[in-house]
Amino acid sequence: MSYQSITAKNTLLQKYKIWYAMIFILALSGNFSVFAANMPDSQELIQQLGIRQQDLASLNQGEIVFFNVAESDEKELAAGAAIYLPAAPSKIIGFIKNKGLASIDTAVTARGTIPTRATLNTFKGFGFSAGKDEAASFLAATAGSQFNLSSQEFQTIKAANSGKTDAASQTYRKILLQRWQAYRKKGLKGIAPYDRGDGAEANPGEELRKATQDSKVLTRYFPELYKALLNYPSPLPVGAEEKFFWLNREVQSRPTAILVHRVMLRMGAGEVILSRQFYAGHSYNSNQLIIVCLPYRDGSLVFYMNRTFTDQVAGNASGLKHSIGNEQERDEIVKLLKNLRKAI
Repeated sequence: MSYQSITAKNTLLQKYKIWYAMIFILALSGNFSVFAANMPDSQELIQQLGIRQQDLASLNQGEIVFFNVAESDEKELAAGAAIYLPAAPSKIIGFIKNKGLASIDTAVTARGTIPTRATLNTFKGFGFSAGKDEAASFLAATAGSQFNLSSQEFQTIKAANSGKTDAASQTYRKILLQRWQAYRKKGLKGIAPYDRGDGAEANPGEELRKATQDSKVLTRYFPELYKALLNYPSPLPVGAEEKFFWLNREVQSRPTAILVHRVMLRMGAGEVILSRQFYAGHSYNSNQLIIVCLPYRDGSLVFYMNRTFTDQVAGNASGLKHSIGNEQERDEIVKLLKNLRKAI
């Protein structure tokens, strides 16, 4: 090979090194998104989600528009909604990131962040009201549908000192910590099934796996995030931020302990948020919510896709139960999105 050829080759290699280095620097600085090619615009997502053209006029006037989210399980309730908000995506995402959706959920009575090094003290804000029936029922709980607990957790309750002040709250905090630790270590595989008695179980881990696999938005536009969520705790995509929360929420007039895993990923001017309720104390088994916020007109479109799994809509008269459950779910979504509009 001639000297000139070697020189030309080295020059070309040097150019490629500089080019790759520039991409790497831009990716680290946040000015370049390696996922940008997958991010849809508002019109594309409107079409992808099946929002009818005749509904666009209502959407443009600020009304909440619903679209179909296919259910693939007898225990599943699924719904999708979109709303136009006259605010930039950064403002909406900033609110959700800093205050959380729980701040506009009037049924949430207490909440807290779960740090990386959580202890029992992390859950000190969660508890049953002294002298209330719920605390006594918890300490007397057996396998069934009254509480979502594993066989081992029912044994933990039996071993608790029921005569001790605040025994129910202290025992439940221990269960919450252990469930969070198991999810952090093994992801969906670490979620213990709920013991329904007589050998029957509910499996929230498999439900959330199904919810993730059935999400057309995740699989089509966010494949790296999709893979990471299925295989959590494998590393999340570059730029993704995760947080954990505990909630105490009134569900069917009962206090409900909930553990939440939230992942946020910014892509260009838009953002996707995934919220997993990988533990719920009763009434429903699990929940997965996906929110996509994109620029639209002089503000933003917020797409809201919710999947809830509950034994209460399965079995006899399942069709009627689903109809009632879907109506209640839509009412809850409308209330939450209207509260988000007020807050923004």
